[in-house]
Amino acid sequence: MPLPGRIFAGDEELGKKNDDHKPADGAISIPAWPWTKWKTAPRVRKRRLTIGLLIGLVVYFFFKNMPTDLGPVAQRVDTRVPGQTFGGIPFPRIPSHKPPHPDGESELEKRYYDGPISFYSLGASLHGIAKTMGYRERNKNVLFAAASLQSASRLIPMACEMSRWNRNTVHFAFMGRDDLPLKDIQVLNGVGSDCGIYWHDARPDYGPYSTDFRMGASVTSALHHIYGFMHPQVYIIDQASNEELFFANAIRSKGYETQKSVIELPTDALTRMLWITRLDYGSLQAWHNTYVDILIHAPLGSSGSLIRLLRSIEEADYFGCRRPHLTIELPTDIDPPTWSFLQNLVWPPLDPSGAPRISQVTLRHCIPRDRVGSEEASARFVESFYSARPQQSHVLVLSPQVQLSPVYYHYLFYNLLEYKYAAYGGQAEEAENFMGISLDLPSRSLDNARPFLPPVTKTKDDVHTTSDEPSITPLPLPFLWQAPNSNAALYFGDKWAEFHSFLTNRLLVQQRHPSSRTRIISPEHPSWTEYLLELMRTRGYTLLYPNLPSPESLATVHNELYQPPEGTTPLAPSKATADSADPFIVNPLLTSLEHLPHQERPLLTTPLLTMLPSDGDLPALASLPLLSYFGEALTPWSAKKEAARFANDFRSQIGHCTSGNSYTILPMKADDLFCVDPDDDFPVIEKTTAAVRPWRPPPPPPEKPETKQEFLAHLARQARGPEGLR
Repeated sequence: MPLPGRIFAGDEELGKKNDDHKPADGAISIPAWPWTKWKTAPRVRKRRLTIGLLIGLVVYFFFKNMPTDLGPVAQRVDTRVPGQTFGGIPFPRIPSHKPPHPDGESELEKRYYDGPISFYSLGASLHGIAKTMGYRERNKNVLFAAASLQSASRLIPMACEMSRWNRNTVHFAFMGRDDLPLKDIQVLNGVGSDCGIYWHDARPDYGPYSTDFRMGASVTSALHHIYGFMHPQVYIIDQASNEELFFANAIRSKGYETQKSVIELPTDALTRMLWITRLDYGSLQAWHNTYVDILIHAPLGSSGSLIRLLRSIEEADYFGCRRPHLTIELPTDIDPPTWSFLQNLVWPPLDPSGAPRISQVTLRHCIPRDRVGSEEASARFVESFYSARPQQSHVLVLSPQVQLSPVYYHYLFYNLLEYKYAAYGGQAEEAENFMGISLDLPSRSLDNARPFLPPVTKTKDDVHTTSDEPSITPLPLPFLWQAPNSNAALYFGDKWAEFHSFLTNRLLVQQRHPSSRTRIISPEHPSWTEYLLELMRTRGYTLLYPNLPSPESLATVHNELYQPPEGTTPLAPSKATADSADPFIVNPLLTSLEHLPHQERPLLTTPLLTMLPSDGDLPALASLPLLSYFGEALTPWSAKKEAARFANDFRSQIGHCTSGNSYTILPMKADDLFCVDPDDDFPVIEKTTAAVRPWRPPPPPPEKPETKQEFLAHLARQARGPEGLR
């Protein structure tokens, strides 16, 4: 039965529409109540609410239990199998057949394909490294790359070891011809789950059949994509002679283009250079931007010791790194054996590949003089080196009596990169006061009056004896010492430039106001070490001294061919007075001491990492023991306080400063330690713009300028300032 069209069809009044009851003109319209709108809103059904809650729970549990150990997409999807998809988009299938031979080419030619380049696996792995901050120019990404399976087998253990220390984000890219799956390469090299590196298959299609030109172009293209997604801070490859030529040339060009270091590891790097895995990306960036100059001063009659030192430098291991530049200061009379050896010296050695060689040897011959004092000898030695790049170029001072270990450059370069260029500690206060690295561990104090005992610490696990007292086992550690070293020590370029400024001011003050101070360092050491000690005490600078747990050493000092340094011949006690022109008075107790032999130790020949404590992990500078120049233990706070006290005394006694003189410490300058002579109108360093001049009050103005011309003249005098400062 059909329903009626309206409910009250028989009642006309009830069936009247609402438009018959419109309000008259001028009538007041009463707004409807809000609840009338609620009655017309759609009601929420329970079914929809239930479905919404279920969907929310499913999404929540999905994200909460999402697997995180699946690895990148390129490792989960075998692109060789057809039909594989990701996000609904099918992966392109890697061709398994040979590419067609071009017309006119022989079928017997194996590497003939020169067509377009496609990367089937690289894109997926690069999109999976977003969390490594590769889009930033500066990050922690380090890229190992290889094109041959042999090179990959040498680099993969190094990459896994570097990843284990968690100081860098390590990536490995394979760019060779072999079509062996990347997972099989990992299995063959024993890569386990503990090797947390990112893998990238950067091989092109038809790699085994590609020409060398196409493979070189593919490496260049792959590096372009990798750099855009990763921005690696350094490239690490195998030795170029072990790699494919197209690969080595392409990655060197990319390193030059992006201004990034390309480190080529030697064949036996896994046993000799494992310490490189402890460096962070900041240290590795400075690999090819760090220069070392060797400075040797040969006194008269040191022919045999000089030849022995030069041979130890030649026989040392430089692990494919840039060889240091040699500067040799020869005496007035050169022995025939020395001259014959220098004529046949080839440094650096000839390259087996036939590359052009540039000599890295500079000889300086001294002009004879009647008597060379300590001032002239110091100035002549210090001015032998000055760097145009103080933050990158450093000087290694060697005595002819020294013989170096074959691994001395491993220790020097490792500590230099770690403490000078590490990304985490470059701005620390300890690094600001860090002046250099010594290779020699002295056996006696600076004044040579007593044996020197390096600081030690106890082992971490105390072993208790039957008397319930812990037995302390000495554990040698490197330490910081406020003492210069002239036998074998590396001084940073910026600190050596500051020493130039200090010595310039110091010698000029000595010429204008001759004075003498008691010498602290034994006359057996060169005279420039006494000036350097003054600078170290005023600034609180320290040297890092080695203290290996083995009896072997990095540098040993021989005694049989000892020659006293130039300009340090002890004066007779009767002549060592304050009226002497020499700025230092030799202690009579030191002149009565005979030459005491240094403790000669065998040289270290084993790999460096086996001799370093804590598995080769260098300790932080703040945790190392700190000694004063006298050998007393200091804290960082007491060292800073003592340096401030000595600097104030030095300014007043040597620099002729008064309490009213203001000063500013500038980088690589020591002008703040010297002031104006009260009897002169000019500062000590007249032409040095960085020197801080004392404040002088302006001349008093006239009481009442009578005319406009006098007033303008008065303003002009104020603008010119005092006569001495114009």
